Amino acid sequence: MDNTIRVFSGRTFSPEDIEMIKWARKTYPKLSRCEFACTVCELLGWTTPAGRPKKIQCVAFLEKLEAEGIIQLPPTDLTKQNNRGVHARKEYKFDTKERNGEVKDYEPVKLVIAKPGEELKRWRAYVNQYHMLGGKQVFGSQLHYFVMSGDIELGCMQFSASAWSLEERDKWIGWTKEDRKARLHLIVNNSRFLIFPWVHIRNLASKALSLAAKQIQQDWLKEYCYAPVLLETFVDLKFFHGTCYKAANWIYLGNTKGAGRTGKKGTLSRKAIYMYPLQDDFKAVLKGEKPFKVVDPDEL
Repeated sequence: MDNTIRVFSGRTFSPEDIEMIKWARKTYPKLSRCEFACTVCELLGWTTPAGRPKKIQCVAFLEKLEAEGIIQLPPTDLTKQNNRGVHARKEYKFDTKERNGEVKDYEPVKLVIAKPGEELKRWRAYVNQYHMLGGKQVFGSQLHYFVMSGDIELGCMQFSASAWSLEERDKWIGWTKEDRKARLHLIVNNSRFLIFPWVHIRNLASKALSLAAKQIQQDWLKEYCYAPVLLETFVDLKFFHGTCYKAANWIYLGNTKGAGRTGKKGTLSRKAIYMYPLQDDFKAVLKGEKPFKVVDPDEL
């Protein structure tokens, strides 16, 4: 038995786990790649706090094992893959009419979740074309919003999984590594924020952040059956000053060390770290001193 202990996406895999994956592949040879990943998640208990399998992360880990020659996965469904390519190449006609003035002129401004399907495809098209980081795939729980005034789309926001390890944040919270591993999902990262380049509405960005802070707990609860207690984001100081986050009362903690998710320092530009507590007792919840809110999916 290979005694290598592997760590992937914040989870440690023992040699016994790898043997179980190999056993499952031999035992269920007719499962598709997606079905096999869901089966592995079930056998390993690799799920979100709401009990949903971490399918995307699992597929990525299984492909890593395949690259190492440990297992051989079912072939990718080329039909689905080709269909995704067709959708990705679809051209969207955006309403690029100049929008100027004060945010009060466009009230009520609202955040609307981009639903899977055509809405989310259009959201990704906006971000791919106009956000400097593009629409790179993110893992784990996530929500996508349109910033809207009536039927007019003014921008896009994405909230997704938080950074695995962040020295300034972890020190500020005062939690242990065990605390972080158990409750990291209660922190959500504002990983994309885009006000369209033809939109020049004063205070719109800070307005959108304020709206997100007011509704994301309830939105996340409906989607994932638990509510986060803290928001985080990173601002690349080469390009931005974090003005809208300051205006929306986010807390500046310091700068990153340029390590990214790999943990290797100096591989990325340093970014300003901002936090926004969603409730007063967030530190106690993150340290396990108070329970966090969870609901039964059947109650939703």
